[in-house]
Formats: sequence, C-alpha cells, structure tokens
Amino acid sequence: MTTSTLSAPRVSGWANMMDRLNNVWHERALQVYLFIVLAHWAEHLTQAVQVFVLGWPRPASRGFLGQFFPWLAKSETLHYGYAIVMLIGLFLLRPGFKGSSRTWWTISLAIQFWHHIEHLLLQAQYALHQNLFGSAVPTSVLQWVLFQLGDKPHQFRVELHLFYNTVVFIPMVIAMYKHMYPSKAEYVAHPPTCSCTRKPAGLTSAA
Repeated sequence: MTTSTLSAPRVSGWANMMDRLNNVWHERALQVYLFIVLAHWAEHLTQAVQVFVLGWPRPASRGFLGQFFPWLAKSETLHYGYAIVMLIGLFLLRPGFKGSSRTWWTISLAIQFWHHIEHLLLQAQYALHQNLFGSAVPTSVLQWVLFQLGDKPHQFRVELHLFYNTVVFIPMVIAMYKHMYPSKAEYVAHPPTCSCTRKPAGLTSAA
C-alpha cells in the first residue's frame, strides 16, 4: 500500500468534517461559538467592573474565573486559551460565510490573529520568566506602546483587552447579521448552504 493511499482517508475525513461544519452543522456551531465569545466578554466585563466600579487594584482584578483560580489570570493561561479558541473558531467557520459576510468575518479573523500573537507573547514571557522591553511584568507590543503614556506596570492592560475584544467582536457581529439576513442580491448571488440564512422577504422561489 502506497503512502498516498494511506493519507487519502485522512484528507477525505478532514474535508468531510469541514463540509459538514460549514453546511448542516453551521448554525449550531455558530451558536456554540457565540456562547464561548460571550463567556470571554463576561470575563473582561467582570474585570472592568472590578477596576472601574469597585475600585480594586488592577493586579487583583482578575475577572470571574480568575478570582476562584488566580493562577489562570496570573499565568495568562485563561485569556490565551480564549484567544486561541476564538482564532480556531473564526478559521474553521469561515467557509460557511459568503459574499460580504465573509469579508467582515475575515476582518475579524485577521484582527484576532494579531490579538492571539499578543497573548502568545504574554504567555511566553510568563513561561520563560523573561519580559519584553525591560518591563517589570509580561508586556504585549501595543501595551508597551501605551506604557509610554504612563508609569504604572499594569496601566492600560484592562483597557487594551477591552479594545481588542471590541474590534474583533464588531466585524464578527456584522458578518453574522449579513450571513443570517442577506440582501436579495447577495442571496441570489450566493445561495445559502446552511440553515443559518433567512430568505429575504419578497424573493420568489424562481429567483
């Protein structure tokens, strides 16, 4: 049996899974993915409340899970885990989007890719005990830029995470809306292959 023969089933299996994920499973997969995204938002919003409403010190403001499992926040594991899961989800679910909805989804994917790199840098610094830019704490690239505006080690970390998640979330929501409720022109140009898409009102079957 040749090498090509052995590898063929694996390729076929992956293609089959991707086809199902972006067709018959797409709506349910998006629902699960959105739940994960909102859970991530809950962490950051909890942290924002701890800092800006309750007035907790920033190092002690660890979100929801971080309060029960401090090492998750301190080691950057919690947010890095969310970042990689969100990146994988954006990549895997992208083929199910068509037309302008795919454009918006791709924008979200591109921003999340960089967001993931920032978290990867933080994770690596914690694991290697070597911080970038001579910082006293693990520091991302954009965080270091913002550090130039202040003199506190943890300054802008909360705001930066909120910013990144917002600029990823907005095009994601636009993509989902356009995917679920396409215009008549987009519906005709890109016939739906999953149950997510609602047929535009007034569009005849012949169209």
